[in-house]
Amino acid sequence: MNRRPVSWAVTLIGLMYFGILVYWQQDELFGEGIEQVARDRAIFGLAMALVHMAYLLWCFTKDLPEGIKNIPIIGKGFKLLVWLGIVAICTWYARPNGGDVDAVGYLFVGVLLMGFGATASLVALMYSGPESSRLYALRRFVDVYPTIAKPDGHVRFNSKLWTTTFVLILYFGMTNVMIWGLSGTALDVFSGFRAIMAGASGTIMHLGIGPIVTGSIIMQLFAGAKIIRLDLQDSDDKALYQGVQKLLVLIMIPVESIPQTYGFLDPSGDLIANYGLGWANAVIVAQLFAGSYLVFLLDELVSKWGIGSGISLFIAAGVAQSTFVGTLSPLSTNGGAYTIQNPPAGTLPMIFYLFRSATNSELVANNGFEMMLLSHVNPIIALVSSVIVFLVVAYAESSKLELPLTHGKVRGQRGQYPIRLVYASNIPVILMAALLANINMFTLLFWSHPTLSKFPILGSNGWWSQSHLIGVFEPGQSSPSDGLAWYTSMVSGVGSWLLPILNQTGDLYGHSIWQILLHVVVYVTIMTLGSMVFAKFWIETTNMGAKDVAKQIERTGMQIPGFRKNPKVLEKILDRYIPPVTSFSGAFVGLLASGADLLGTVGNASGTGLLLAVGIILRTYEQIQKEQAMEMHPMLRQFFGAE
Repeated sequence: MNRRPVSWAVTLIGLMYFGILVYWQQDELFGEGIEQVARDRAIFGLAMALVHMAYLLWCFTKDLPEGIKNIPIIGKGFKLLVWLGIVAICTWYARPNGGDVDAVGYLFVGVLLMGFGATASLVALMYSGPESSRLYALRRFVDVYPTIAKPDGHVRFNSKLWTTTFVLILYFGMTNVMIWGLSGTALDVFSGFRAIMAGASGTIMHLGIGPIVTGSIIMQLFAGAKIIRLDLQDSDDKALYQGVQKLLVLIMIPVESIPQTYGFLDPSGDLIANYGLGWANAVIVAQLFAGSYLVFLLDELVSKWGIGSGISLFIAAGVAQSTFVGTLSPLSTNGGAYTIQNPPAGTLPMIFYLFRSATNSELVANNGFEMMLLSHVNPIIALVSSVIVFLVVAYAESSKLELPLTHGKVRGQRGQYPIRLVYASNIPVILMAALLANINMFTLLFWSHPTLSKFPILGSNGWWSQSHLIGVFEPGQSSPSDGLAWYTSMVSGVGSWLLPILNQTGDLYGHSIWQILLHVVVYVTIMTLGSMVFAKFWIETTNMGAKDVAKQIERTGMQIPGFRKNPKVLEKILDRYIPPVTSFSGAFVGLLASGADLLGTVGNASGTGLLLAVGIILRTYEQIQKEQAMEMHPMLRQFFGAE
């Protein structure tokens, strides 16, 4: 039975999109005393929006004629070339010298970006094919999406190791490539989640893995809620799922970068003077897009040609760097010469310096012991908590339930299938932390962004504003100070909750003791429950469920002793273990991550970041061992599903 187009939804999307464009240019279109140049700009934008949407509708719904496909060089990329021609027309119209520079934002954001999103939604809602999901309407785009090709066969271990090393070196290089044309007053929206986002503020890696993880969050939520009806056990459905997720990442990069350039990543005065504000912002957005897309390709490169996951690798590398610097940095805390009040920034150099250079009486007179233990930028308690987190994570990663297996045809051959305590790995925590980071970002945008702050209800300056309930931010700060955003924000170290409670005083923002306790409870609860939900979704989308594991075991000829060799029997037995362990592992990892955040760590890596890094390093080590074993025993590749 074919699906029918949703007529009312198609009409609604079309009216919403063009309504936004008209509202955006209402003064130019309907205002009195408006210059003809401004009115022409608005009319030109609406005309280009119609042309752009009509062309995209044709691209999504029609195949190229064979005569065009067979044209050398340009045949396969004909649709892309025509689209680039539309982009070139918009660029020429708004060129810095001689064009209408005020139309940059309207054309590139309103016409090109929002037009693409609106058209993709229309195509999905207009779908009338027999497949189970409307996402099949996007297949023509997904099939031509640029991606890293899979290896044709087995990739040797040495090649994987060198690929992973190369990507890691390239990542560290990108974190040191500063954004050209950025002013010195830029505000880091992700400052509290920097270790988890695997980026570097003010560089082309400013967004880090944010767009990739956000796209994954949206797709997993939609798949888990059955909004998109895809059977991820089916190869075609799974390929489409992964393709649409990549498409969503491509959309999320400008969605996360554009708002930041209008209020937080301000361009320099020289760049504005030379090219105008619109083009100055566009230059910064282009650099953010290039950096984020390179991260996306590097993640794919590691996943297909390297060891482990690129996302995990980047997080571990960033956290390891922060922890190393926070522990061993010899530089003074505030610059200049060493003093008792200005010791080395690293925990260990700080301890050695103070005990070597100051007497006990001097330390007491200058609150040296309190500084070493609690108030230093990297205090002793942070180092101790880091060691505790490392030991707990190492123990948890080594805990597992081994399911006994025997070979059905080879007598005496036995094995085990390990079901780990942390079965869903650390991915649920990454997804949950990224979700909280996006909540923090958009709350900040609605509070202080010049345009979004005027949004009704949500914006701080909009009609019927309720922003004081949603999130409040102090001037120049990227972390919330009140509202729902504060209660769900990360609790960073004992200084933000334990010391105010012990001293019976409020925190820096004036919150009472019960508010601080509620903040701790809400954050721990959200991290725990959210990780449980994402653990379930992750297992379902990565072939780690009972049904898929049963097929893997059956494919190798193994079976559980005392039971018939039947995938249905294996699945029934595995259902006793995998779903409960999945829920428990999600809750355990979420609780462990939030507990680590409460204690704090050296290097401002955050407890969640350190938890992830330790788990990633241990998993990577095990992955290396598995790759070496498969290299020596090729038959093991069949069991693990490797090529």
